[in-house]
Amino acid sequence: MIFHETPLKNAYYVNVDKVEDERGFFARVWCRETFAENGLALEMVQGSISFNKKKGTLRGMHFQVPPYAETKIVRCTQGRLFDVILDLRPGSVTYKQWHGVELTAKNRKMLVIPPGFAHGFQTLEDDTEVFYLISEFYHPEAARGVRWNDQAFAIKWPETEQRIISQRDQQWPNYVQE
Repeated sequence: MIFHETPLKNAYYVNVDKVEDERGFFARVWCRETFAENGLALEMVQGSISFNKKKGTLRGMHFQVPPYAETKIVRCTQGRLFDVILDLRPGSVTYKQWHGVELTAKNRKMLVIPPGFAHGFQTLEDDTEVFYLISEFYHPEAARGVRWNDQAFAIKWPETEQRIISQRDQQWPNYVQE
C-alpha cells in the first residue's frame, strides 16, 4: 500500500501496490501493521457497503461526535463517485476546508478519513457501490451531519442533471460549532 497525505491534515489516499502476473494481480487493501507504520494505528470494527442505483445520488455530510468519533477507510468497488471530506476539527490548520477526489472501481484508490471529519459523496455513474471499513460502531445518538451545500464550506459538487438526496440529508443544519 502506498500512502499519500491529502491537502487536509491527517487524511490520506492509499493506492494499492499490485503484484501482477498473466492471471491479473493481488493487492493488499488493509494491514493494521502497515497502517500503524504510517501513523494510523487503527482497530477497524465494522465493514459496510453503500449501493446507489442512480447517477447523481448524494449522501452526506456525515460524522459521529466523541466519544464515538470514527476513522473511515472508503473505496469504490463498482462504478464511480466524487468523494468529499470536510475537516471539522476546530484546532486544525485545515479547519472548515474540504477536499474532493474521484474514487472509481478502476483506480482502486482508497481514502482514509480521520475522526473529526465529515464525509459524503455523489455518484457519477448508475449502480455505484462504496465499501467502508470503520473504526467505531454506529451510535445513532452520536450521528451528526452538516448540510451538503452549506456556504460556510462552499463544496463544489459535480454538475448533474439530477441530484438525489434523502430527506434526512436535506435537513441537516448549516454548520454550527458544537
